[in-house]
Amino acid sequence: MRNKTKKQTKYIYVLLSRTHTTPARLIRFFTREPYSHASIALDIELNQLYSFARKHIHNPFDCGFIEENIETGIFGMDKNVYCSVYEVPVTEEQYEIVRNEIEIFKKNRDIYQYNYTGIISLMFGKSVADGKHFFCSQFVSHIFYKSGVRLFSKSDGLIRPYDFHIRLKRHMIYSGRLSEYRSFLQGETKQFEENLFAKQEEYANVI
Repeated sequence: MRNKTKKQTKYIYVLLSRTHTTPARLIRFFTREPYSHASIALDIELNQLYSFARKHIHNPFDCGFIEENIETGIFGMDKNVYCSVYEVPVTEEQYEIVRNEIEIFKKNRDIYQYNYTGIISLMFGKSVADGKHFFCSQFVSHIFYKSGVRLFSKSDGLIRPYDFHIRLKRHMIYSGRLSEYRSFLQGETKQFEENLFAKQEEYANVI
């Protein structure tokens, strides 16, 4: 995990996940890649998590911009969802642009629709993008692009979830069950505090 003393740097988080829904299985079948979904978060706990996906848990055909919760919905239904989390360093200005761009989607969520045509065209190596329709990885790439963080040289409409792993693997901070992610964070925090306390004790003994 990152050095917690770097207060001058902000971070944006990418969550890649592998659920066991029928659409997710179909995506993995065609891509032959381990991840079927990508999300973007403003915080390490993934409390502010966003993507394009189904709006209602039992209707895979009603999709669009959503605010996700890793403990409810599709994620909450399956405790064995595998995931990876990536921590992307950005400037404060870039962080604020990401936040503002997401706010635009939140305030105009009825305007933005799921890019069904785009997800099918992606399987054939073609990009479909009009600024109003997005699939999950296209949306995440678009937000980074708008902030000035150039992760890819190709069009947002050609970005698959696994592309983020290839580009950001050195920034990966977690890989495992999504249901265990926050427990992992608590363990990391506890370990950091224990190490800090040990160093303070060592310093006190020296002086």
